[in-house]
Amino acid sequence: MQTYSLIINGQKVAGEAGSFDVLNPANETVVAQCPQASTAQLDEAVAAAQACYESWQYSSHEARKQLLLDIADRIEANASELAQIVVEEQGKPMFLAQAEVGGAIAWTRATADLEMPVDVLEDTDTKRVEVHRKPLGVVGSITPWNWPLMIAVWHIMPAIRSGNTVVSKPSGLTPLNTLRLVEIINEVAPAGLVNIVTGESGIGSGMTKHQGIRKIVFTGSTPTGQTIMRGAADNLKRLTLELGGNDAGIVLPDADPAAIAEGIFQTSFLNMGQTCACLKRLYVHDSIYEEMCEKLAEVAVQQTLGNGLNEGVTFGPIQNKDQFNLVSELVEDARANGARILSGGEPLDGKGYFYPPTIVADISDGTRLVDEEQFGPVLPVIRYSDIDDAVKRANASDVGLGGSVWSADITKAAEIAGRLECGTAWINGHAELLPYAPFGGCKMSGFGVEFGQEGLMEYTSAQVININK
Repeated sequence: MQTYSLIINGQKVAGEAGSFDVLNPANETVVAQCPQASTAQLDEAVAAAQACYESWQYSSHEARKQLLLDIADRIEANASELAQIVVEEQGKPMFLAQAEVGGAIAWTRATADLEMPVDVLEDTDTKRVEVHRKPLGVVGSITPWNWPLMIAVWHIMPAIRSGNTVVSKPSGLTPLNTLRLVEIINEVAPAGLVNIVTGESGIGSGMTKHQGIRKIVFTGSTPTGQTIMRGAADNLKRLTLELGGNDAGIVLPDADPAAIAEGIFQTSFLNMGQTCACLKRLYVHDSIYEEMCEKLAEVAVQQTLGNGLNEGVTFGPIQNKDQFNLVSELVEDARANGARILSGGEPLDGKGYFYPPTIVADISDGTRLVDEEQFGPVLPVIRYSDIDDAVKRANASDVGLGGSVWSADITKAAEIAGRLECGTAWINGHAELLPYAPFGGCKMSGFGVEFGQEGLMEYTSAQVININK
C-alpha cells in the first residue's frame, strides 16, 4: 500500500495525529492510509507559507507564469498515476478521471497566461493615478470530494499566479491525489509556496480561524460555508465561497426531445450527478413532457455501472455512504409521494455505493427531491404549462448557482435565461465551465467568482498609487 505524507515547507512529513483510511467507493476496500495532521502542524504549514510569501510576493509575473507552466508539465508527466488515484478514491470511470487530469493541466496553463495589468485612471502633466493589484498573503484552500484534483488546481494556481502562498486541505474522503499534486508542485516550486495538511479533526476549522491566513477559498456545502464565514470574521479574511446549487433547466415547447436528451442527461449526471453545477431540476413543457421523459430514460438505461478501472464502464458509484443514503432516501420519498420511476430507483446489490441513473417523472415542487440538492444520480422531471410559472418555480430556491434554457429559438431562450436567478445561465447546455469565464453563485450559493481575470483578482487587493508630478 502506497504511503502518503503531508508537505510542509517543501518536506514530506508524517501526520502527528496518526492516520485514517481512505476507501474505494466501488468496493469499500482501503485504498491507502492518509496522514492526520495535528493543529501544531497546521501552524507549521502557515508559518512556512508566511516565510515564503516574504519573497514570493515580489516575484515577477514572468517567474510566476513560468512556474505554472512547469507545474503543468509535471502534472502531465504524472497524468496516468493521478488518474488512477482519482478513480480509486473518488470512484468515477477512468475516462472521466483522465478528463479531470487533462482539465487540470489545461487550466494550469490557462491561469499562467492571465495578466495583472496596472490600470491608469489619470495621466496629465501634473498627476498620474494608477491602480495596482497586490497579493493578500497566505491563502487557505479547502476542497471537496467530487472533483478533488481539478478543484485543488482551481484554488492553488490563481493564488500563486497572483503572488500568494498556499495551505491546502482536501476532503478526508479523497485526499490522496491532492497530496500527490502538492508533492508534484514542490518538485519545481520554492519551499513553502504550497503546503498541504490533511485530516477531518479540527484542521478545517483551524484554518478558518487562523490569524496567519488572509483568505479562504472554499468549495462545498452551504452550511459549511456559513461556518467558515463565521470563523473568518476575527481577522476579516477574504472569502470566495462556491457553495451548493440546485440548478434548474427549462425545456421550451419548441425543443426536440430526441435531439437534446443526450445533452440533458450528460449535464445532469456528470460525475454521477456529483457536481455543484449539474442540472438538478428539469422543467418540461406539457406538450413534450412524456416524450422528453421517455428519451431521458432511454439514455439512462444504456449506462454501464461498475468499478471505474474496468473497461467499458460509463457510470461509477456514489463517492461515500452518507451521500448514497441521502440519494436512496430522496428517491423513496418521491416514490411515496406518487412519483413515477422511469429508470433506476433501487441501489445495486453487493459491495460499493452503486445507484443507477434514475429518472423520476410526475413530481413537482414541494417534494424533497425537487426542493433539496440531491448531489447524486437522480433527475426529477417536472411538468409545466406556462413559461412565466416555470421561471418563477425555477427561481423559488434559496440557492442560485446555474440554470439553463433548452430551445430551438435562441432569442427567446436568451430572454428567459436572463430572468433566471443564478450566476451562470446556459442555453442548450449546462455545467460547462471555462477558464476565461468567471464562475460563481448568488443567494445561498455563495459569493465571489473563480476563473478568468475576475477570478484572479479575487486573490488580490487594490492599491492606488497617486503621483503628483
